[in-house]
Amino acid sequence: MNQSPVETALSRAMIRWSLTRSTPVAETATSWIFRVDQNGRNSAALKILKPERAADERRGAALLAWYGGEGAATVFDTHGDTIFMEWLDGGTLGEPVRAGHDDEGAIAIAGVVAALHRPRAETPEDLQPLRQRFQTLFDTDVRAWPHTARDLYARASGIALKLFDRPSANIALHGDLHHDNILSSDRGWLAIDPKGLMGDPAYELANVFLNPERGAHIAADPRRIAARADIFAQRLGYARKRILGWAAAHAALSASWELAEGRAITTQLACLPHLLSAYDQA
Repeated sequence: MNQSPVETALSRAMIRWSLTRSTPVAETATSWIFRVDQNGRNSAALKILKPERAADERRGAALLAWYGGEGAATVFDTHGDTIFMEWLDGGTLGEPVRAGHDDEGAIAIAGVVAALHRPRAETPEDLQPLRQRFQTLFDTDVRAWPHTARDLYARASGIALKLFDRPSANIALHGDLHHDNILSSDRGWLAIDPKGLMGDPAYELANVFLNPERGAHIAADPRRIAARADIFAQRLGYARKRILGWAAAHAALSASWELAEGRAITTQLACLPHLLSAYDQA
């Protein structure tokens, strides 16, 4: 019987890295994830990229390897579209935040960002420019937005353009950092699943303001928005107004992505007015 592409990739990986047992863990839009055993003792993870998404995901995999385990899961090796990496047993940062510990969550995120943004030599090639990432926002027809929210789109788009017109530093960015992409481990909180961007360091925090998953009531709370911005600005030294500007711009970008796929933008519309208000007051 012929093997499927994922079965073939898994079999080759098991042989290549002398792995023993494999257990399917998850299938995402971009990959298949397996838990594997090394020498019958230590667990590791295999991430096998789906062919139709592999080009984009390779960029993130290269960045994850470049982090060298600082603030992120360690990549042991890669071969083709298979990534052999550290297994993280702990839960996500979303769990304590949903339980009411948002300040502690923001402090943890600041620590992860500080580790990810530590200067390193030879930034990976082919990272996506942040301006290119935002093209969907600028190309969106405002009529795709609900009539009552079109002013939000206009304001957020204007903020994005202003931020791009006044550039800050240009560094490698995880690009999809949020509570449920940060896992607990015996080495502390570690990021997974980067997108691999190049741009303003303050953008790294933008997606946090729409999260955690199943936590829209937290993200849309003006008090939590202000407290998160305070913690990030104080601990990372990024301008508070710039952090909030990117948060508002990203919320509109996220909404544009969802609208293009025909999905609801409930969370974005719950957060965006408060993010714009916080930006105006910063």
